[in-house]
Amino acid sequence: MIKTDYTEVVVAALINEKGEILLSTRPQPKVYAGYWELPGGKVEAGETMTEALKRELLEELGIEPVNISEVECEEFSYPHANVRLHFFRCIGWKGQIKCKEGQEYGFFTEQNLPHPILPATVPLLPRLING
Repeated sequence: MIKTDYTEVVVAALINEKGEILLSTRPQPKVYAGYWELPGGKVEAGETMTEALKRELLEELGIEPVNISEVECEEFSYPHANVRLHFFRCIGWKGQIKCKEGQEYGFFTEQNLPHPILPATVPLLPRLING
């Protein structure tokens, strides 16, 4: 039997007052640099999923999410890693968004999504945007 280890990852669907979702680009030198994704990252030892999400959003965008709910958990295998993605929907945040890792960001509707988007994110975007 093959044992597959997964890296636990949290990501946030940050929804603005217009109902648009925030996506940001992956900066160099990360794998898939230039692809659009939901902000987030790896869960560190001893963290809850919510603690990890809050830490990642502060580190990446300088914001604190509010009104957080986990929507789904999906496993996905990339060529370089197996990830277990915990998708959260966040309606609102404290602070001003600032790209702190050299990435770009934008708010998008289901009709005007940027390309390319990380493959694991694509199937859930409609549900995350529309609630």
